[in-house]
Amino acid sequence: MDHSSATSQIRDELICCCGQISATRTSWTENNPGRRFRGCRFYGRPDACNYFSWVDPPPHPRYKNVINGLLRKANNNGNVEMKMRRLVKLYQIVMGVFVLSAIIHKFVF
Repeated sequence: MDHSSATSQIRDELICCCGQISATRTSWTENNPGRRFRGCRFYGRPDACNYFSWVDPPPHPRYKNVINGLLRKANNNGNVEMKMRRLVKLYQIVMGVFVLSAIIHKFVF
């Protein structure tokens, strides 16, 4: 295969059925964590085509287990962070009410 036909083949693989350059995205599903694919850049719109092509080979089962475990751990840590932010906000509200009631008490009594 000469250089020009190889370049043409690569270019053809990048063009989706809409005639546009396809977008490279990363899958974060349980079956394909971190696996890159190419798809129509208009995905989700009524005028999108159904172009789809994997860039990476299927992940090894061990890789899938490790990545999915790390993703679950990251999601759980995110939940802890969100709970802590809510607690801090609640604490700030309670302290604000306490200070406000002390000021009111001082002026009323």
